Amino acid sequence: MSDIFFELSVRSVRLNFLRSLLASIGIVIGVVAISSMGMLGTNMQLSVKDQLSSNVNTVILTSDVVKVSTTGGSAQNGIDKSELNDIKSSAGQNVVIPIHRSSTQFTIGSTNGRGSIYGLDPNDIQKFMTIDQGTNIKGGNDALVGATIASNFNIGVGSSIKIGQNCQSIVRPVVRVAGVLTARGITSDNVNADNAIIVSDQWYTDHFGDKDVYDQVNVVLQDVSTINQTENNIDRKVNRNTNVIRISDASSRLGTITSTLGTITTFIMAIGGISLVVAAVSIFNVMMMSVKERIQEIGILLSIGTEKGEVRRMFLYEALILGLIGAIVGGIMSFIIGYTVVNAMIGSTTYFFRTESLIFIPYGMIIGVVVCVVSGLYPAWMASNMDPIDALRNE
Repeated sequence: MSDIFFELSVRSVRLNFLRSLLASIGIVIGVVAISSMGMLGTNMQLSVKDQLSSNVNTVILTSDVVKVSTTGGSAQNGIDKSELNDIKSSAGQNVVIPIHRSSTQFTIGSTNGRGSIYGLDPNDIQKFMTIDQGTNIKGGNDALVGATIASNFNIGVGSSIKIGQNCQSIVRPVVRVAGVLTARGITSDNVNADNAIIVSDQWYTDHFGDKDVYDQVNVVLQDVSTINQTENNIDRKVNRNTNVIRISDASSRLGTITSTLGTITTFIMAIGGISLVVAAVSIFNVMMMSVKERIQEIGILLSIGTEKGEVRRMFLYEALILGLIGAIVGGIMSFIIGYTVVNAMIGSTTYFFRTESLIFIPYGMIIGVVVCVVSGLYPAWMASNMDPIDALRNE
């Protein structure tokens, strides 16, 4: 049996179709904003998580103190040779990779750029990096370049790079590209090789100084299940008197990064939710107009014995219809726009069809419908509490 009050609500929406449509557009925009931003944030988190998970077998060691030089030199912030020897002795059979690192300017042809420069033992490079073109460095002025630098500056094997201004040499040194690294993306080993120049540790200390002082030491585990044991061994050996090095691994970095991305996603979704506040005001306005235009109709219904709850239900039905229209259209557009945004921002839709991503579409739709119904509560209450005599007198 059909509900006469629902039919009256449908009739009201149909008679004021353009006004109802414009009000629903606000809901559409809100649903799209919340769903699309939620899917984008989730896809970013899943992408970063998978990329970082590829380096779960790496323990990262950095200096936790600034050491004052006993020879009158400047203070140093790094892992010194004695600490490196302690790390090697406590790391067992695992691979220990000491790393020099600095930010530098460089010039390729007539174009300037900026990136990281890493100084590594040539024998350590291929233990955690892959060379896409060319060969590994052998020392001297050889260098490897990251995939991003190679692509942005259109360089390859044999190109020359003039290293920039924070170098100690009076004459800016030049390195020759021996190879180009395979793109690594975001990694948990704290080495951004894609936007970096890799040189030998000897070349680095000749031009940047800090011989026997390392900015970072990576321990690559042969068995990832021994990560806690290895970290504890290093901590007991190196930090025996006081904490001089900071120990971290992929799991801690992954937790920090995903937590940060989650916070950013929530913030962006909250900004998108502002459009729903605007939509709520619009729906409220439409419902109030609907009540004022139907005062005599409300008076007739109340005078013939219609209960207040039924009058309220009639207007809540109208708000629900507006919400459903906006939510359904918004859900469809969220799928299309969300897919486009994810593909444009991340460059891949690998994770788009996962449940964690698509769940934001029904979430957005439900929020849109709830906002509409809540916006219709007061107008519905006001309509149901009218005095029938006063309503019938209304011109």
